[in-house]
Amino acid sequence: MGYIHSIETFGTVDGPGVRFVVFFQGCPMRCAYCHNPDTWEMAVGQQMSADEILQKMLRNKAFYTTGGLTATGGEPMLQMDFLIELFTKAKAAGVHTCLDTSGIMYTGTEKIEELMAVTDLVMLDIKHMDEAAHMDLTGHSNRNILEFAKYLDTIGKPVWIRHVVVPGITFQEESLAAVGRFLKTLSNVEKLEVLPYHALGKVKYDNLGMEYRLKDTPQLTKKEAAEAEKRIREFWGK
Repeated sequence: MGYIHSIETFGTVDGPGVRFVVFFQGCPMRCAYCHNPDTWEMAVGQQMSADEILQKMLRNKAFYTTGGLTATGGEPMLQMDFLIELFTKAKAAGVHTCLDTSGIMYTGTEKIEELMAVTDLVMLDIKHMDEAAHMDLTGHSNRNILEFAKYLDTIGKPVWIRHVVVPGITFQEESLAAVGRFLKTLSNVEKLEVLPYHALGKVKYDNLGMEYRLKDTPQLTKKEAAEAEKRIREFWGK
C-alpha cells in the first residue's frame, strides 16, 4: 500500500499530453518555496494499492492516449517499492510513465535500475547548483541530485529539467550560468522548464500555522523568467 496525498485526473503540466497525476505523500526536502507543504509528513494520507490507482486511470484510458501516468509529490522515491510496483503495472497496461522527482533519494543504483526499467521519462528538479545555497534553500545537500542527473545521462534516460527561479536566490547571473554549464555536460535532456517563483502556496502555510520563509520575496515576472531561461541556454549552448 502507498500513502497518497491526492490524485489529479487532468494534468497538463506534469509531462507530455494529458496526465493522470498521483501525488505521493512524504518528502525529506524542505524547500523554502514549496507550494505543497501538506505533502511533507510521512506515513499519512490515503492508503491505496497500485491496482486501485490504475483502476481509476484505466477506466478512462482513451483519455490519456497522448499522455500517461505521472508520479509526483512529495517525493515519490521515498516510497520506492510501491512506486516500482505502480510503474511496473502501468507499463504492463501500456501506460506511459513519468517520474517527477527532486532526485534527493538517489544513493546508488540499487532499486533505481529496477525503477528506471519501467520509467519512460524523468522530470528532475534542479533547485540550486551551489551546495551551500542548496542546503539553505532545501535543508539538504545537492550531491545526490547531481549524481542522479549524471546517472540518468549514463543510461540515456530521457529527462526534462525543471528549475524554479527565485529573486535573490537563483535569479542571479552565476546561479543561472552554473545551471547552464551543468546541462552542457548532459546528453539526455529533452526539455528545460524555467519556472518563475510565485507565492500562491503561502495560504497553505497560513492554514497549517507554518512560517513562510519567503514572504517578503517578490514574485518573478514572466519576462524575468524568459530572461533567466535565455541566460541558462546561453551557457548550455542550446
